[in-house]
Amino acid sequence: MSKKAPAKKEETPPASTATQPAAAEAAKPQKAEKKREKKHKEEKGVHAMYKVEGDKCNRAHPTCERCGPGYFMADHHDRFTCGHCGFTRYKQK
Repeated sequence: MSKKAPAKKEETPPASTATQPAAAEAAKPQKAEKKREKKHKEEKGVHAMYKVEGDKCNRAHPTCERCGPGYFMADHHDRFTCGHCGFTRYKQK
C-alpha cells in the first residue's frame, strides 16, 4: 500500500519581483569601508617556551607536576594548565 506523492508544479516568479531586491540594494546608501588592523597573536612553538638571558637559557612556563619535564603548562590569565593530562594549578593573587 504505497502512496505516491502528487507531482509538484514549478512556479516561476513574475519578472517584476525578481528585480525588486536588486532595486532595493541600489537604493541603500553604501557605508564607507573601514580598514581593520590585523591582531598579532603571540608567538608559539618551542622558541616561545624559553628565554635566553646572556649565556643562560631559562624556561618561561612551568612544567607539569604529573607528566614531568618536557610537558609545559599553558599560561592563562588566572591559572596554568597542562594540555597533556589536564592538570590545573591556579595562580596566587
